[in-house]
Amino acid sequence: MDQINDGFNVTYLTFGGHVELHKYRFLYFTIMLTVYVLILFFNSTIVCLIWMHKNLHEPMYIFIAALLMNSVLFSTNIYPQLLIDFLSDKQIVSRSLCSIQSFIYYSLSGSEFLLLLVMACDRYVSICKPLQYATIMRQTTVNILLALAWLLPACQLVPSVVMSADLKLCSFTLNGIFCNNGLSKLYCMTSRTTYIIYGAFILLTTVFLPMLFILFTYTKIFIAAHRSCRDIRKKAAQTCLPHLLVLMSFSCLCSYDVIIARLNIYYNKTLHFIITLHIITYHPLFNPIIYGLKMKEISYHLKRLSVRFSLLIQRSEFSFMSK
Repeated sequence: MDQINDGFNVTYLTFGGHVELHKYRFLYFTIMLTVYVLILFFNSTIVCLIWMHKNLHEPMYIFIAALLMNSVLFSTNIYPQLLIDFLSDKQIVSRSLCSIQSFIYYSLSGSEFLLLLVMACDRYVSICKPLQYATIMRQTTVNILLALAWLLPACQLVPSVVMSADLKLCSFTLNGIFCNNGLSKLYCMTSRTTYIIYGAFILLTTVFLPMLFILFTYTKIFIAAHRSCRDIRKKAAQTCLPHLLVLMSFSCLCSYDVIIARLNIYYNKTLHFIITLHIITYHPLFNPIIYGLKMKEISYHLKRLSVRFSLLIQRSEFSFMSK
């Protein structure tokens, strides 16, 4: 059944995007649980390194820590429910919980774009206006930017949540494996026009405008770096390329999510399932790897940590052998 009503008159939605779950449920569960643990470990490790070492208490690294914490929250919003669904006989969710998951999903996705925007502004000031950097990027400014990056997307989404609560459902099967933009396709066509228009407004202000500003900012950075000395060009490459890699990958995945859900293009269920898993796996898992390898100071502390961990293991083995 697509709609199940219990004694409390709760409406349930069915996830229809799983592929041969009855065959591969334990394989899916094992893989995604491993990925989730790695996401938590990789992101938390770099966040802890930034928190522990005073030389990393700079705006650039604070913004990186915020971005990685955002990835942890993003994953925690999706993975526990997904893991439960893999082991359940029925992949269902209540309408209210689905709305909450969708709200958090797009709120944190919007925050990711705004955090990347803030990081681009930080790099612009650092490279193009180095003498004014300490004055502009004070701790108060950093705190305000972080608060805005997390609060603005959530505040923008509140009206859409209020509007959707009153919309009538004409379908109860969600064409996906978690609650996302596809939820809008379940509402009756006659009652969702305002909801869709407001969704387009959010998309414009949270994604496209920040994207244009980020591209404009990095263009200015690379022009300034090209006209400067070799050290400035090296600094621009070391600090800006990781941000650009993260921006491009995240933008491509978000574009797929929006286009597929909005236009209702589901050409192949298996391919859609694989790409959906890619959307929720790629940037939470590889962002810390990109920053860990490409950012010189973080890479240095990671190497020191790995050396200490290796020595600790060797001492433990020696102590065990001695006994």
